[in-house]
Amino acid sequence: MLKKFFKNDNIKILFKHLIDKKSLESLLGFKIKNKNIYLKALTHTSFLELHPELEKSNERLEFLGDSVLNLIVAKYLFENYSDAGEGFLTKARASLVNRNRLYEVSERIGLKNFLLYNEKYIGDSEEGFKTILADTIEALIGAIFIDKGFKEANKFILKNIILPYEKNHEYLVDTNYKGQLLEFTHANKLDTPKYVVISEEGPEHKKEFTVDVYIGSEKFGTGKGKNKKTAEQNASKIALSKLSHLLNKS
Repeated sequence: MLKKFFKNDNIKILFKHLIDKKSLESLLGFKIKNKNIYLKALTHTSFLELHPELEKSNERLEFLGDSVLNLIVAKYLFENYSDAGEGFLTKARASLVNRNRLYEVSERIGLKNFLLYNEKYIGDSEEGFKTILADTIEALIGAIFIDKGFKEANKFILKNIILPYEKNHEYLVDTNYKGQLLEFTHANKLDTPKYVVISEEGPEHKKEFTVDVYIGSEKFGTGKGKNKKTAEQNASKIALSKLSHLLNKS
């Protein structure tokens, strides 16, 4: 299998660069058995244009790694927060596995140094690159699971994703302001929040969105962000603050 996969000498050189020059095994903390699977995990689909002999990118491994990550995080929270309800467990898991958190992890462990991608397709799009690195973390977890099994995947996730944030209780903070605003309005029998995109500025790869959030006919917040979702979250955070202030005054 490996001989077939490494049919091009350039690919042998490519993987030797990953292992020898950038210490992938040092980052993982174990000896790699299946080189094939890690090369796939670190290959973004854009890289296939440069090296079509690789044949497959990391998308299938990303799918597997996402499932493994969610299972291990859910298991950890279930076992270590035995008194917590389903609502807390769901929000804590979402906080640990969201794109921004996984991007922070990728930055901390230097995953960018190992990523194989075609710079032509990334340009200077910071948001796009964040997504790629977050997806690659999931693909890497999928590769670890296939190569070394549940135990090593669990160790990697604990060390790099769960424990660094547990020290500061960061994942106990609910940053889904849009969800919180929806819960608040329903609990207080208010109209469901509506989001209106006011503007999209900048080039296609570097846009800034401005979004207003309305409850009924009244505007309660305006948020900006590099994508619509972030702008909505920022608008919701402002709206929650305003509503809480009004509630405390009454």
